[in-house]
Amino acid sequence: QVQLVESGGGLVQAGDSLTLSCKASRGTYSRYTVGWFRQALGKEREFVAAIAWRDSITYYTDSLKGRFTISRDDAQNTHFLHMNNLQPEDTAVYYCVASQFYTGSTNPDQFDYWGQGTQVTVSS
Repeated sequence: QVQLVESGGGLVQAGDSLTLSCKASRGTYSRYTVGWFRQALGKEREFVAAIAWRDSITYYTDSLKGRFTISRDDAQNTHFLHMNNLQPEDTAVYYCVASQFYTGSTNPDQFDYWGQGTQVTVSS
């Protein structure tokens, strides 16, 4: 089993950038597709991005493409979410995720493993 721990959340101002990290322990990390979801207060969990293990193909939700970038460092069992030009509507708890058999869907059920989440708050 894979255990995931996020870090890097915090309080920022609109227009700032922030990078989240997710460190994995146990399991064969390099063979998992990894990614991020977020959940704002009172809203459903939303797919943000994913990056495949075999060829590093990336997937993004359309509304965030261009501002958010996902990357991974398999040597460090870590993946990242680089967020630019943050806006108040980006305020949410961000969860890192991992999947052994990802098919490209944005459905949360695609992902077998979840971190505890890290809060990102963007003030206006």
